Amino acid sequence: MTRILFFFIVVLLLGVGFAWLADRPGDLVLTFAGMQYKVSLMVAASSIVAIVAAVMLTWWLVKSIITSPYALRRHFRARKRDRGYQSLSTGLIAAGAGDGQTARLMIKQAEKLLNVDQEPLIKLLDAQAAMLEGRTDDARAKFEAMLDDPETKLLGLRGLYLEAQRLGARDASRHYAEEAALLAPNVEWAASAALGQKTTHGDWDGALLLLDKQKATKQIDKEKAKRERAVILTAKAIETYESDPVNAKPLAIEANKLAPDLVPAAIVAAKALFAQGDLRKGSKILEYTWKREPHPDVAETYIHARVGDSPVDRLKRARHLAGLYPHHAESSLAIGHAALSAGELKEAREAAEAVLRSTPRESAYLLLADIEEAQTGDQGRVRQWLSRAVKAPRDPAWTADGYVSERWAPASPVTGKLDAFTWKVPVEQIGPVIDAGDDFDSALATAQSKQTPETIEAKPVLPPRKQETKPQPEQTIDDTDVVDAEIVPFEPLAPKPAKVAEDKPAAEKDISQMRASVLPPLTEKVQEDSSEPFFGPVPDDPGVKPEYKSPQINKKFKLF
Repeated sequence: MTRILFFFIVVLLLGVGFAWLADRPGDLVLTFAGMQYKVSLMVAASSIVAIVAAVMLTWWLVKSIITSPYALRRHFRARKRDRGYQSLSTGLIAAGAGDGQTARLMIKQAEKLLNVDQEPLIKLLDAQAAMLEGRTDDARAKFEAMLDDPETKLLGLRGLYLEAQRLGARDASRHYAEEAALLAPNVEWAASAALGQKTTHGDWDGALLLLDKQKATKQIDKEKAKRERAVILTAKAIETYESDPVNAKPLAIEANKLAPDLVPAAIVAAKALFAQGDLRKGSKILEYTWKREPHPDVAETYIHARVGDSPVDRLKRARHLAGLYPHHAESSLAIGHAALSAGELKEAREAAEAVLRSTPRESAYLLLADIEEAQTGDQGRVRQWLSRAVKAPRDPAWTADGYVSERWAPASPVTGKLDAFTWKVPVEQIGPVIDAGDDFDSALATAQSKQTPETIEAKPVLPPRKQETKPQPEQTIDDTDVVDAEIVPFEPLAPKPAKVAEDKPAAEKDISQMRASVLPPLTEKVQEDSSEPFFGPVPDDPGVKPEYKSPQINKKFKLF
C-alpha cells in the first residue's frame, strides 16, 4: 500500500511539472564541439526523463543476469527448507498425538531436508519419538546430549525432568529442576520444583530467598507469594517450636497474618503464645480460624490451652468453641471428647449421636465405643460400635496428590509442589455410609437400653421344643440382638377381645415353643458367654469384615 501511494505521488508530481512547462514555452540551446543545438524546453525535459528511465532499466537487467545463479540457488534452498519445516511440523503434531510411526517417518524426511546441527527441534522430535516407542534409554541419552549445547540445555533439562517424574525418580527430577532454576530463574516449572526441593530438605531460608526472587521477577502474583511464604514460615516455626519456642513465635504470627485460614499456622502460633502465658491472644487466633474452618487440631489446642485446667474447665472451653460454629460435626465431636473426659457421659453420647445423624463418620462411632466402655463396660456393645466404625466413611485427613498423611507438610512428597496438602476425606476411602440393613435409629435405641450383663444372666433359658418341627431356614440375626441378648418373639395376630383371657396361656406357650425352635443357638450362646467378654468376630453380621483394617481402631482398641 505504501509503494502504490509513493508511485501515485511521483506520477502526480511529473504530471504537474510537465503541465507547468507546457504553460511556459521556451527553448534550450546546447553548444557542443562547435555545434549548437536548439530544442524546446518540453522536449528537453522529456528526453532527460527518458534517459534516466533507460539507465535504470538497463541496470536492472544487468544486475538480474549477474545475480541469477545465486537467486536460483536461494529459491531452491528456501523451497527445501520449507519442505523440511513442514515435515518437522507434521512430526511434532504426530508426536503430540501419540503417533510414533508417523513421527519417525517425518524425522527421516526432516533430516534430509534440514541441517540437524542447526535445527534443535529435530533432536526434540527424535527424543519424543523414542519415548513413544518405549525406548526410554535412547530418549534419556538424547536429552543428555542436549545438555552440551547452550541453546538446547534448558530443553534437555526439561525433558530429563519430565522423564524422571514419569519414572518416579523424585530426587533426580528435583535435581534437574534445580539446575534449570539456576540456568533460567524466570522459568516457572523449574523455580517451583526447586522451591519444593528446598522445602522438602528443610532449607527454609533458601526457599524464602528463591520465593522473593520469583516475586521480584513477577513470576507469581502477590496473593500466591503471600500464601507460599506463609506455608514456608509455618513449616520453619513448627520445626523451631520444640527447641526454641521464643524464636518460633514471630515466625508463626507472621505466617498467621499472611494466611489466616492456614490451620497449622494458627495452631503453632497459638501454642507459642500459650507457652509464654498469653492465653487471650492465642485463643483469639484459634477462634478466628475455627470460624473459618473447624478443625479437630484447632479444638484440641484450644481445649488444652491451660495445662492446669480440670476436665470440667476443658468442657466449658469446648462448649464455648462449639458455640462459635454450631451444628458442625467437629463442634459436636469436640464437646463429645471433652464431656467424656469430664465424666459427662450423657452429654458426650448426645454429641456423638448428633454427628451420626448429620454426617456419619468413623470417629463418631469410635467415640461411642469409648462412651459405651466407660458407661456400661459391655464389650458386646463396644464391639457393635467398632463394627459400624469399620463400615463408616473415614474422617478427613491431610491429602496431597493421592498421598494421605496424619500430619500436615509444607510440600507434597510425591511431586514436591508447595502448599499441596488439603484437609478432606481421602478419595480412595469414600464409600457407603452404612449398609442398608443397618438402621441407625434402631441401633441407638438398642444401645441406649438399660439392660446390663447381670440382667442378661438372670433371664431364664427357654427349654427346647420337644415336638418335631419342620426344618427352618437359617435366620440372620442382627448384631443388636446379640448385644442385648433379648430374643424378640414373632408377634401373632391379635386375638379377638372376648377371648384374650382364656387364650393368653396358649399364646405364651406357642411363643415359647417358637422362640426355642427358631433360635436355640442364641440362648446357648448367652449361657456360655455371660461370664466373660465376647471378643470373637460377629457371626451373624454379614457386613462386618473379618479383620479391622483401620489403624485408628487397632491403635485404640487392640483386639487382635
